[in-house]
Amino acid sequence: MTRGASGGVSVLPVDGPTLAQRLGYRAEDRLLIVNCDDLGSSHAANVGCYEALRDGIATSASLMVPCPWAREAAARYQGEDVGVHLTLNAEWDLYRWGPITRAPSLHDGDGGFPRTPADLWDHADLDEVRRELRAQLERAILWGFDVSHLDSHLGTLAFRPEFFDVQLELAVDFGLPMRAMPASFERIAGFPFRRLAAEEGVVSPDHLIGHRANGAPPAVGTILEELRPGVTELFLHPAVETPELSASAPDWANRVEDHRLATDPTALLAVVERTGITLIGYEPLRALQRAGAEV
Repeated sequence: MTRGASGGVSVLPVDGPTLAQRLGYRAEDRLLIVNCDDLGSSHAANVGCYEALRDGIATSASLMVPCPWAREAAARYQGEDVGVHLTLNAEWDLYRWGPITRAPSLHDGDGGFPRTPADLWDHADLDEVRRELRAQLERAILWGFDVSHLDSHLGTLAFRPEFFDVQLELAVDFGLPMRAMPASFERIAGFPFRRLAAEEGVVSPDHLIGHRANGAPPAVGTILEELRPGVTELFLHPAVETPELSASAPDWANRVEDHRLATDPTALLAVVERTGITLIGYEPLRALQRAGAEV
């Protein structure tokens, strides 16, 4: 296994260096970020994510600042590669979280954020969105996180240009790379989000994989074996099994399985070592972006 010192970037002209080359690798190298989404969503997630980072294959995580267990995640932080999972939804029925700012349009009337992106898009005031997301990022910094990147819970900010612009503004203002949906999703969203990010100098991995969207958990090994050249982000939702997790999270069993995949050396780590994939985090992407902004 190789843990590299560099990360990935956004769209470049076809005749320019690839992302891997800009980071000191070869164009054909396969670089992998393994990100733990939903840090702070529960105590079970905090334990699972930090175990995956410290003892397993994970190379970064994303913090849900508005969740009740986010402050405990901050207390456990020891300088790991952690970004902010910008959050405007609370999708679980029995466990709610909501805005950290005064934002009436970001409530669903049931004590938290709207459950679905569509409901949020229909009712959210963009000024309240902008204040809320900036406050989430600033709170993470206040808590002591050396924030490495931005991404969006449920992908809510990716599919509407006015919401994407808020995320992009934060990425530029704070010099942070961000997760970008695959280029094929631009047809669904109806606007060229990868090009817009690249034009602002914002760095993103080349590829994105959420393995449960592509089939049963065992398929993730095959996904890694067939990884394309460049920088790929694989996101998981690791959590340890607890009564609270199983009572609150409808997909709790998948989260427990993600924890196993991230920490069992015979699972994903074995595939990485066998195939010569290089593990990287988001911090090198941040360094690349900030270096470019200084030119």
